[in-house]
Amino acid sequence: MSLSPYAEKEGRGTEPKIALEYTVPTTQKMMALGIYFLCNVGLTLYNKAFLGSLPYPWLLTALHTGCASVGCYILLLSGRFELKPLGDREAYILCAFSLLFTVNIAISNVSLAMVSIPFHQVVRATTPLITTAMYRVFYSRTYSTPTYVSLLPIILGVGLATYGDYSFTTAGFLMTFLGVVLGALKSIVTNQIMTGSLKLAPLEFLFRMSPLACLQSFIYGVWSGEVSNLMADIAPVRNLSTTQRVYGVTALLVIVLCNGFLAFCLNVSSFTTNKLVGALTMTVCGNLKQCITIILAVVLFNVQVGFFNATGLVITMIGVALYSAVELHSKRQRAHAPGSV
Repeated sequence: MSLSPYAEKEGRGTEPKIALEYTVPTTQKMMALGIYFLCNVGLTLYNKAFLGSLPYPWLLTALHTGCASVGCYILLLSGRFELKPLGDREAYILCAFSLLFTVNIAISNVSLAMVSIPFHQVVRATTPLITTAMYRVFYSRTYSTPTYVSLLPIILGVGLATYGDYSFTTAGFLMTFLGVVLGALKSIVTNQIMTGSLKLAPLEFLFRMSPLACLQSFIYGVWSGEVSNLMADIAPVRNLSTTQRVYGVTALLVIVLCNGFLAFCLNVSSFTTNKLVGALTMTVCGNLKQCITIILAVVLFNVQVGFFNATGLVITMIGVALYSAVELHSKRQRAHAPGSV
């Protein structure tokens, strides 16, 4: 039986490798998670309040990754981080990751159009389990039994919290599940690039990946007709007076730039937090964020929830508390294990 609740097998006769998240102080993790949630929920509420259901997901992604590129470049010029020399293999890995980033968004958007929103959320709630399965298959990493058990109420809770019309087609189900697999893979690869052999700093990783993702998203936006639709939507602005045009354009630019700034903060926080807490905890946070968003929607936008939805929120919170307790116990076990630092 492995000493570690989260061990990577190194071969017969060698000690299991300790995952980075078990060496990070708990206080540092909590601060990173707090900032991540603040940025994540803040961006969600901002989009809800100012952008609504803007029908330009690819252009919005291009905006977010473009702002990340500019923001990282400014931080690079100010000396906040330095670039490591990378070879062709490392450059290929980053290009492949940017493609994974873009394809993951594409599959999510396509699948959302083929199934109901409650069904989409329920399937995506299984991301933590898919993450543990992929870690076991590709990295021979395992978690303790209590960790696996603590994931079940989280998934069940999200299922109840988002309970509604579960309608889907076979193709829609397959596309949604593929999106879950790609999402889990993205979280794992993100963590591995920053903690594995490459060991890229979060800001450098974001700096190198964002321009590629921005270009890919913009190209897809052109191909899908978002650019032409946007031009058609803003055409009536020409009929306004000069003062109205200036005011409208200025207000729109402020809203869009604030959105881009919040997205930049979220991206930096997301990459940094992934490195500190691990891919599995990030997927658990994704489920928790769904519940927090529902709670805030009830408080701020008077959204009504039923008995099953409210029960799901409570179960999810209990599950997250159990998961946190199990992970904290696992870290303490590792700290007191023979040969630990």
